[in-house]
Amino acid sequence: MSAVSQPFAIVYPGWDSDATPATPRNVPVSGGEQSPAAAAVQAQFPGAVVRTVVSRGETSLIVNATEIHAMIAWLKDDPTQSYEYLSDITAVEHRDLALAIEVVWHLRSLRFRRFIRLKVLIPKGETLSVPSVWDLYKAADWLERECYDMFGITFTGHPDLRRILLWENYKEGFPLRKDFPLRGRFSRSEQLKNALAANPEARYSMEELSIADAFEELPLDMRRRIASGPKTGE
Repeated sequence: MSAVSQPFAIVYPGWDSDATPATPRNVPVSGGEQSPAAAAVQAQFPGAVVRTVVSRGETSLIVNATEIHAMIAWLKDDPTQSYEYLSDITAVEHRDLALAIEVVWHLRSLRFRRFIRLKVLIPKGETLSVPSVWDLYKAADWLERECYDMFGITFTGHPDLRRILLWENYKEGFPLRKDFPLRGRFSRSEQLKNALAANPEARYSMEELSIADAFEELPLDMRRRIASGPKTGE
């Protein structure tokens, strides 16, 4: 057995920074110092940043949808940025229905102890579609599926985009949209009728079924997907 030439050193998040980590105090509600990534993104992608907002010490970049995939890839891979952790993908629809729907990515650099938020605004009436970042972060798999399930946003390039919280043939729309009625789109009697007529085993994948006959009641496209192709989700 060969001897270890140097002792093992633990690498902690933020190891590239000489500053001692400290809890920020007296952070302004709006304004303040931008994340270093903001200026770097603007230099790397001229004209792609529509607006920069700093709130409570966090920097948000509103960017063009056409540049979002390339921008996130650069933030992840460039050694001066190293945003290697995708913590969330979500969306916001405002009560003022004239305002655009926001698709939001939360990125963290463990190496530099930094956080940045990217947003794409989709005006009402336009197709709710943005590029998938599944090829960059495998964690985007379920995050994008949840965003699709709740808001109806399509992530182009996702290998298996389908509902994750609701069943695949759910017909009442997208529950986190502001136009979704509190009682659902169907009457209580219709909801009860659909629930009693449904086979609960038909809402699961083949691997989860205990009764093989229920497989025949799945939608045709779901049966084809289960029978072949890569499995990236459940």
